[in-house]
Amino acid sequence: MKRHEIKRTPLAETVLRSLEPENKLYRIKDGSNQLHFTVAANGSKRWEVRFKRPDGKWSWMGVGGYPAVSAKLARKHADLIQALVSDGKDPREVRRAEDAARKELIEHPFSESCEYWHSKKVDEGYAQKTANQMRGYLDNDILPELGNIPIRQITPKQCADLQHKIELAGTLDKSKKVRQALNQIFRYAIGRGICDNNPASELGYIATRRGSKTSYPHLLEPELPNFLRALGCSTARKQTQIATKMILLTASRPGMVVKAEWTHVNLDQAFWVVPDGNMKNRKQHIVPLSTQLVALLSELKAMTGRSRYLFPCIGPKNPTMPTDSINKMLRGIGYKGRLTGHGSRHTASTLLHEHGWYHFHIEAQLSHKMPGVAGVYNQAGYLEARRVMMQWYADYLDTLREGLTEDKRADFEQRVIQAMQRYRPGDASQNIAA
Repeated sequence: MKRHEIKRTPLAETVLRSLEPENKLYRIKDGSNQLHFTVAANGSKRWEVRFKRPDGKWSWMGVGGYPAVSAKLARKHADLIQALVSDGKDPREVRRAEDAARKELIEHPFSESCEYWHSKKVDEGYAQKTANQMRGYLDNDILPELGNIPIRQITPKQCADLQHKIELAGTLDKSKKVRQALNQIFRYAIGRGICDNNPASELGYIATRRGSKTSYPHLLEPELPNFLRALGCSTARKQTQIATKMILLTASRPGMVVKAEWTHVNLDQAFWVVPDGNMKNRKQHIVPLSTQLVALLSELKAMTGRSRYLFPCIGPKNPTMPTDSINKMLRGIGYKGRLTGHGSRHTASTLLHEHGWYHFHIEAQLSHKMPGVAGVYNQAGYLEARRVMMQWYADYLDTLREGLTEDKRADFEQRVIQAMQRYRPGDASQNIAA
């Protein structure tokens, strides 16, 4: 087809495919946003956008060859370019900056920082035996998992997964040394200006300690889908089921839950105030309630709302449900020795840490006092941050029960990233005393 035979724009695919070259390059405008279809004398075809630079001069910017870049995609590129121009930016400079950022990522895989760290340690006088040991940890454990990933893209969860994998092999000494190495590697990289944060900084909080005893059996994430489905099939009393789910969805101690009073619960504003007398640390604690738990408690109120307590005892001996009723129900669905009511706190802490939530927010939800001086001075409650975190947790448990797809997993990871950016532990606006 000759260009003078074109009858309308935007250009149709049949026109784009059939346009014939001429003795010299020519351009045809494809409608709005200054997008042009360019045909070279040798027959090659490409898309170009004409735009006005900040200095007022006109210029051209290519957005790809045809047919590799379709008309639909080219029009989207043209829209983006003109949007940049409207903001007073030069699209060419923006593209150069993006190309430089991509190049930096490619040029700084984690393996490069690992090698820099190891070489520097050797230069600083690492004993040969230690250098060889760390070389082995790099080659056998760290690099196979993280080596090819750009250092700026490594997440806390990837570091946690690596630590957990080593711990599962029963090598706690190696786990500790690998954790120390990861922290140093990231610190060196920050010092060199090739990354901005240390995603391994919180690994010590979730590490398994040598000689530590797990007093309360608990479940890890791979075990949760079957457990949650079994929980949904329980034939226990409805009040006992709700008490168990309340423990699970708040990471609270069973004693706190069974002593809860209706005057302590605000379903409209979705929070539960635990008085200091019901707390292990004798300090009032505010617990945010997820939408799932609000629905359960609304159902419970129709059953026990006339009582003082959410979970009153049937007999006259005790005013509230015995905490062992919860463990009895768990044993009844096949989880004897595998999970207890208190163990669900371990489950929540582990899962939230593994998915990258801030340690301070998790510890505040568990009502743990920080060790040392931090425990004296840090009285932050982080209520709003915890509300977002525990709603995420409730949604994640629902999805685990129903089936976690890769798309859903990506959505949940994005929610964590957004929440961590919004609710930083150092942000005074989140320090709402519990």
